[in-house]
Amino acid sequence: MRLTFAIGERLEPDLEKYIIESTTEIFETMVFMELQPGKRHMGSDIDMDADIASCIGFGGDIRGLIGVHCPLDVATGITGAMLGMEFDEITDDVKDAIGEIANMIAGGVKTGLTGNNKDIQLAVPSTVCGKSLRIGGPARGSSLVIPFTVDGGTFYVEMRYMLS
Repeated sequence: MRLTFAIGERLEPDLEKYIIESTTEIFETMVFMELQPGKRHMGSDIDMDADIASCIGFGGDIRGLIGVHCPLDVATGITGAMLGMEFDEITDDVKDAIGEIANMIAGGVKTGLTGNNKDIQLAVPSTVCGKSLRIGGPARGSSLVIPFTVDGGTFYVEMRYMLS
């Protein structure tokens, strides 16, 4: 698969692969939870159930953001698996854990893009809590969303991007 970013420019290998590989590695080595990637969605027409979202912006040859969107039960389950504790509400530890996962996924995507001769700089993650959360991104950019199922539910990794 080739993703078109600008007139005639293509990025290989695709961003979907970077996101899936990075997320899988993080869950195998840091979270210790099995996960199953779902079917990717292009565009912003996917309904994501999320009580917490953590986003990290990036700039350089490609600009945009990567977001991790989780319902409460999934966010607390992921944090509990990472820290060896139980959580039943969104605490600072849960916010930090989901922010760190977004940061690590973005780092994996950056590594893949750098290997593809793209210069990328990452920002610091921001985490928000609430109901029916949505993130914005480049108005003329593209959006890629990949659902991941873990024990307890589904979370989403979203990447909104465009070439600079």
